[in-house]
Amino acid sequence: MNAITIKNLSKTYPTGKEAVKDVSFDIREGEIFGFLGPNGAGKTTAVKLLTGLLAPTTGSCEVYNIDSTLHADQVHKISGVVTEHSQMYDHMSGLQNLVFYSTLFGATKSEGEKHAIELLTQLELLDAKDQKLATYSTGMRQRLSLARAMIHNPKVLFLDEPTSGLDPESILSVNNMIKDLAKRNGVTIFLCTHQLRYAQELCTSYGLIDEGSMFATGTLDKLRDQVYSGIIVNIKTDYMPASIDARKEDDMSYTFKAESEEVIPAIIKEIVNHGGNIYHVSIRELSLEEIYFALLETDRKERGEYHG
Repeated sequence: MNAITIKNLSKTYPTGKEAVKDVSFDIREGEIFGFLGPNGAGKTTAVKLLTGLLAPTTGSCEVYNIDSTLHADQVHKISGVVTEHSQMYDHMSGLQNLVFYSTLFGATKSEGEKHAIELLTQLELLDAKDQKLATYSTGMRQRLSLARAMIHNPKVLFLDEPTSGLDPESILSVNNMIKDLAKRNGVTIFLCTHQLRYAQELCTSYGLIDEGSMFATGTLDKLRDQVYSGIIVNIKTDYMPASIDARKEDDMSYTFKAESEEVIPAIIKEIVNHGGNIYHVSIRELSLEEIYFALLETDRKERGEYHG
């Protein structure tokens, strides 16, 4: 089942800026979808369109078959949103904030408090539950924002840079919760970020956007196949055969592409036969970061905008 469906979605602001340009894609239920692009690429505008805060210029977007423009209130009932600047009440404690928001979604005070305690425990904020929000650090506020977005058990979570300002331990806690929500509860995660390494660790599928235009969607394997489906080999040696198209990284470190691991023994044999010494051999696949920039370069060339 599709949790999110976007068809030919465009948004042009009164200033004439095209923030989103004819975007179409689907997200399956339970996916952790990484919506990736630099600041100003159109990510936040897309979230506002999906949650009904903005009306599209053309096209449509649906959340669980609910039209976001026509029935924004229904979308809000099944969605949670975390931005870098989520609004809460500084004069209230962390627990009071969560209970207040839970009652807005129809929960009783006791129901809200029970769920709030569960979320505060998961996000390691229980010891600060009675502190006023004004005393919270940036990282604590960000974790409380995530708890607030989840207080009504949403089916979809829209997260805009959810780990901004968090320390490594807090990032791990948030990431584990996101994975658990998707795996165990079937919650669909729509994650906006420009941190590609972070997205690769967390997401199950991706949408790549630049200047309002989507230039690729799919799983990591699908995206990788569009660039290069083989492996990257790194060898540390004092001799590299001229027949190998290798890039020299430093004095004895070389990197080259290969179709599969099967070619490596022959290369090692050739090095040894020529008296070379081998100190290290490792292989890997293209990272999301490498894939992103390769596809972005191709897209910009096709649009006549690449000047590299």
